[in-house]
Amino acid sequence: MTPSDHLLRRLARVSPTVAFALALAALLAGLFLPGIVGALLLAVLAAGLGALTFTTWPVQTPITRAVRVVLLTLLVVAAVSKAL
Repeated sequence: MTPSDHLLRRLARVSPTVAFALALAALLAGLFLPGIVGALLLAVLAAGLGALTFTTWPVQTPITRAVRVVLLTLLVVAAVSKAL
């Protein structure tokens, strides 16, 4: 078993409610923390969403793909604008 398989198996066991709460907390912290700290938190969140999107791309419907790409774009724009 590769390390990425091990990580994916661990992530699959995480409760969806816990994952949502942690992602929401990270998003709000990134939006409200000042300057580069908030931008870095948003960038980490964008990297996680990008990895999730890349990993699940083959099994997603076209509408879900479009929504994820739009959300990822908005998150990256927010991180860049926060950094500037």
